[in-house]
Amino acid sequence: MEQLEFFTVPSPCVGVCNVDPKGYCQGCMRKREERFNWLSMTPTQQLHVIKLCRLRYRRKMQKQNKIEIKEVGSDSPQQDLF
Repeated sequence: MEQLEFFTVPSPCVGVCNVDPKGYCQGCMRKREERFNWLSMTPTQQLHVIKLCRLRYRRKMQKQNKIEIKEVGSDSPQQDLF
């Protein structure tokens, strides 16, 4: 049974509508289907998409941080072991 929502869920769109190589919007981190079907989704589905977008954003930031650390760190292959 779906819980009733009393308020509409605002779109996570931030107006940066560029798609990354994985197919996610670089502004809101939604997939194409999620962007196009946003208005036909239930509030519960919209909240789930927002949760997924947050996870995608965190993953993206973690990956960027690892790349930055490798660029700053030693070039030694053993450095990755520690």
